[in-house]
Amino acid sequence: MAPLAREYRGSYYRMTHRATLITRVITDQGIVGEAYAGDEDKSLQAIAGIVRDELAPALVGLDAFATERCWAAGYPVTYDILRDRRLGLVALAGVDAAVWDAVGKALGQPLWRLWGGYRDRLPMICIGGYYGSTPEALGEEMLEYKRMGIAGCKLKVGGRAPAEDAERVRAARAAAGDDFILAIDANQGYDVADALELCRRIADLGVRWFEEPVGWSNDRRGLRDVRMRGGVPVCAGQSELSAGGCRDLMEAGAIDVCNFDASWSGGPTVWRRVAAIAHAYGVQMGHHEEPQVAAHLLASQPHGTYVECFHPDRDPFWWNLIANRPELDGGELPLPTGPGLGWVLNHDYIDSHRLDT
Repeated sequence: MAPLAREYRGSYYRMTHRATLITRVITDQGIVGEAYAGDEDKSLQAIAGIVRDELAPALVGLDAFATERCWAAGYPVTYDILRDRRLGLVALAGVDAAVWDAVGKALGQPLWRLWGGYRDRLPMICIGGYYGSTPEALGEEMLEYKRMGIAGCKLKVGGRAPAEDAERVRAARAAAGDDFILAIDANQGYDVADALELCRRIADLGVRWFEEPVGWSNDRRGLRDVRMRGGVPVCAGQSELSAGGCRDLMEAGAIDVCNFDASWSGGPTVWRRVAAIAHAYGVQMGHHEEPQVAAHLLASQPHGTYVECFHPDRDPFWWNLIANRPELDGGELPLPTGPGLGWVLNHDYIDSHRLDT
């Protein structure tokens, strides 16, 4: 676990720390699959317990190349109706990613190539524009991202009135210029009427997508209404826990982009299922942050969009935990060429931030 440089506030949430679980699997040939997944500050101990006490006994002895069988053997950790299902899904995601890392290492191939190999680099955008900044400060933040070589920003909205949020988006666009990818994310902060008002106010700003514009309780219909009437592409999926949930969004005509999160929903195996469904529906694929796995998944697919990161102050892991993180090139992240996930983890950094689990 690592403390953040400040408190980060979206529409209805706040964060002061970042935490993740590093999972390892070891094959009988001595290959070590290693991955980190999730951002689970308050539930890290519970997730580690599920990996140790439930997933390990279920998977020991299985063939790592039988990735679907391994995933199916682990999925029952989500069946306990008295436990938050997301705990089991995050635990399974870490194991699934580590199994795939071992498979890639056994075959000597990076996962983006094994999963489809459509491209070997992707534009990287930064999730930013958190509340607490003036419009002028937001403009400076966009310029900082450009200096870092980042291709765009996904800006937080949904926590203020549409008129105020529109001014924040306008300030970001004015500072960054027309060649900067600009998306917005309400984290389910608006009702349909307010989301549509914001769409009208930013219609001339070239917003790439409007993510999770409406509240969760009836979001499929609300997303559809904003998509059909707002004139801005709609993105959702990070709050879904299953491929079926994402399919229902697509079937309802509710989204243009599905940003299903492999680390929150069971791992790369299930993300790839959603990508296949999205291809059939003509929906693009994104991924909610977690660039260490998202880059491989998105680069493997013809309908992948952008890999997302945070500023180093918001996610010290991506910038410090990975010892061989490549430099951005023209706003794009080159994919690693090493086998599996291809990342070398910084074990000095791990040791200095380790929690006893």
